[in-house]
Amino acid sequence: MAPRPYWKGYLKLSLVSCPIALYTATSSSERVAFRQINKKTGNRLRQLLVDDVTREPVESEDKGRGYEVAKNAYLVIDDDELDAVAVESNHTIQIDSFVPRTQIDERYFDSPYYIAPDDEVGQEAFAVIRDAMKGKGMVALARVVLSKRERVIMLQPWDKGLMGTTLRYPYELKDAGEYFTGIADIKTKGEMLDLAEHILESKTTDFDPSKFVDHYEEAVIDMLRQKQAGMPTPKERTVAPPSNVINLMDALRRSLADDKKPAAKTQPKESA
Repeated sequence: MAPRPYWKGYLKLSLVSCPIALYTATSSSERVAFRQINKKTGNRLRQLLVDDVTREPVESEDKGRGYEVAKNAYLVIDDDELDAVAVESNHTIQIDSFVPRTQIDERYFDSPYYIAPDDEVGQEAFAVIRDAMKGKGMVALARVVLSKRERVIMLQPWDKGLMGTTLRYPYELKDAGEYFTGIADIKTKGEMLDLAEHILESKTTDFDPSKFVDHYEEAVIDMLRQKQAGMPTPKERTVAPPSNVINLMDALRRSLADDKKPAAKTQPKESA
């Protein structure tokens, strides 16, 4: 089954435009998921909307949006009114500028999307916009309305298409200073720094996300299998937290020695 687009509209650069489809580039459906249940009956629980004043249940067709103008006083806003707000980015990703990719602070990155042409007629215009950015280290900054909110989106060539990454607004970022002001200005001693750099070098490798392992997910799956098989499962934490470093220099030396030890080789299985 072909993937369903999350958003459809147009990509526009000056007077050049083409129809496009935007697809979510990530998925969490493979993760272990839990349902809320009634522990007495084992039945699944359902969320129930309740009026905050009358405490009466509310049917889904009576659910709406409201903007609070005073205590418990709201302007009722219909979806049609929001859809009719005249913003070009409702249906068009309008490229405003091109900037060097290295200038964008990584804290602004939010959600990635794949962008592809939505019909054969627009493929040439799409390819022109894509190829104009290739090999130049430049990305496009544009605007798009997703989930009834205008977002800035960064566009860059990706394979035969484009990848769009929504960016956070400056007001969404917290100032790092308030978290780092308590860190003392410590002058790292030469030998300690040398040892730490040796450890870094011993662990240097190429980026390979295929080696990422969700150990917590694996442990949860193992626990579920044991429980399903009727085996007892632990109820207390079994992994002890790391102890505080008493002698930093000694800890660095031991770490370096451990990293230099050759990995244990597994014996090959004998063929039948």
